[in-house]
Amino acid sequence: MTKEDFNEGLLGFLDASTTPFHATQNMAGMFLNAGFTRLYEEKKWSLEEGKKYFVTRNDSSIIAFTYPKDRNYVMVGTHTDSPNLKLKPNPVIKEHGVVKFGVELYGGALLNPWFDRDLSLAGRIFYLNSQNIIKDALIDVKKPIAVIPSLAIHLDREANSAKSINAQTDISPIATCSSDFDFDEFLKEQLKMSGVDDVSVLYANELSFYDTQKASYVGLNNDFIASSRIDNLLSCYVGMLSICSVDESKPMLFIASDHEEVGSESTSGAGGSFLENTLRRAFRDYEEYMLMVRSSIMISADNAHAVHPNFASKHDSNHAVRINGGSIIKVNANQRYASNSKTISRFMNVADSLSQPIQNFVMRSDMACGSTIGPMTASRIGIDVLDVGLPTYAMHSIREICGSDDAYSLYKIILGYSH
Repeated sequence: MTKEDFNEGLLGFLDASTTPFHATQNMAGMFLNAGFTRLYEEKKWSLEEGKKYFVTRNDSSIIAFTYPKDRNYVMVGTHTDSPNLKLKPNPVIKEHGVVKFGVELYGGALLNPWFDRDLSLAGRIFYLNSQNIIKDALIDVKKPIAVIPSLAIHLDREANSAKSINAQTDISPIATCSSDFDFDEFLKEQLKMSGVDDVSVLYANELSFYDTQKASYVGLNNDFIASSRIDNLLSCYVGMLSICSVDESKPMLFIASDHEEVGSESTSGAGGSFLENTLRRAFRDYEEYMLMVRSSIMISADNAHAVHPNFASKHDSNHAVRINGGSIIKVNANQRYASNSKTISRFMNVADSLSQPIQNFVMRSDMACGSTIGPMTASRIGIDVLDVGLPTYAMHSIREICGSDDAYSLYKIILGYSH
């Protein structure tokens, strides 16, 4: 696979994966096309050596794995969720001549870029059909249906010097001037467009707004890729393609978990039991399970802050990683990242053997360091973990920026573990 083919697939994946539910659905489709067999947690498993499998939880997290005789696994861990504006249960607000939606902030979103963007809505809806059965379906409106207009500078003279945003009152998307707007009818119409005609009663939903601008190349030489949800669909794409590219005789596992942006403490988050449950079912003998865990490695792949050319002082000058400078080894003395000298050395060895560039990232000592799924996976499973990242500008913005070289390089390094 060429870098150009890799990136074209990435752009399509970013556009199609508007929520964790859609990302998981898209990855499941990819695994089915690649010959993986689907497993269901509520059904009995009967695994066969030499085959490959995948399983989902909550429609928003997914695990795929090969099942060879050799059990020295290379695991890649990522997350499916991104900061966004999530619709409240009773969202409709009619006032001042418009209909707007009440939203709740999901994760640590950078809010200023959400203003004056063309927004659409996507997610999961549960409903009751005519047979009195509770069903669910995904919707994606796709077209722009809402906007959050900025307050004109004439009404806020300090907008460029002291802008603060109230998450309750300032970021409600405006949808229409039609006072007769019926939200339930709108959802039923969206379900119908998704192929669902039999809806008796609407129940709960998990719907989020997103920017309709497509992922694209940016730069004089297509140096950058700009898109929503690069954190962390970029790593999801790398991990998904990696396991689809290895032979089933090679031990590899890929997990993409939901809810990382809000702490991962859920049934489908990395702090939950999804990975452990899956591994224990695949390796039922405890001795075999422990031998597998202690001979395997987890590569926790997330994004990392590239040195911002306009704010270089926000970075440790000796660890200021660059866009298109290669994959990043993330280190923190207080275990916010789980990398250690053992896992780092192995990664460096594989990268060197493939002549792939790598960089080292450490947060400034006087600034708080974020974390990843790496430490919680290491502590829950007992597996050795390496935290790696891909350099990114504008992390948690509605439109993030990564390099057009880096993800493809990490993909080659991960495949190098299996050679």
